Amino acid sequence: MDEAAKKRLLYRANYRGFKEADIMLGRFLKENIEKLSDQELLAFENLLTAKDHDIYDWITERQTVPANFDTPVLAKIRAYRPKF
Repeated sequence: MDEAAKKRLLYRANYRGFKEADIMLGRFLKENIEKLSDQELLAFENLLTAKDHDIYDWITERQTVPANFDTPVLAKIRAYRPKF
């Protein structure tokens, strides 16, 4: 993924409209964007097509994750612990 696409993805992850999702997704991506493969970045981008509250519930394991969003990237987000 080129740098312009990464910047757009980072922006989308940080400005979701649901603060908790912004924090989880934005910080995860900011800290890991250079470590993720293009395939993982595409999976992350696909995750952003879901509703914020659903993403939050999947990360916090309050809801069952649909198969198309149950990816290794989501597992990495679940395991991520932001540094405050």
